Amino acid sequence: MATHAAAGSFPVQNGALNTRHHKLGLNIFLFIVIAHWAEHVAQAIQIYALGWPLPEARGVLGVPFPWLVKSEWMHYGYALFMLVGLIILRKGFTGRARTWWNISLGIQVWHHLEHLLLLLQALFAANLLGRPAPTSILQLIVPRVELHLFYNAVVFAPMVVAMILHRRPNRTEKARMNCTCAVPVPV
Repeated sequence: MATHAAAGSFPVQNGALNTRHHKLGLNIFLFIVIAHWAEHVAQAIQIYALGWPLPEARGVLGVPFPWLVKSEWMHYGYALFMLVGLIILRKGFTGRARTWWNISLGIQVWHHLEHLLLLLQALFAANLLGRPAPTSILQLIVPRVELHLFYNAVVFAPMVVAMILHRRPNRTEKARMNCTCAVPVPV
């Protein structure tokens, strides 16, 4: 374990999660990401298709549990989960898939920083530019619901491209893979 710490990587990155359990790890991660994405899509549908007032449009889980939508800790926790998941699962990717995964990771770093800013404002009761509620930097330009729908889309899209390329690697990428994620390609 000291070797991994010295190398500056998470111990789990070089273990089973990026080799024999990479496919399972990716599937679990993808399930959680899609569930979160569905919450944002449901909220947008509630606002724009059903005409619900903004305070009532809380996604699927936010309707029975309204405190979830108001919890900066919950939002920050998910942003952190996404960041850690993208970092931990990264080592299993090679070639073009790694490039797309890195794009997703880079965007998520920014998304995470925005949520950290929101959390700190909530914790210290000091909102950006004296706004009535915690406000992220890009939220100064784009409303929160639309901004977070956008953030989740631009993190999700390259992640999906990475997963598709990872499942269908070229010969060079397949030779460098240490997992069993690649699907057999007919010759």
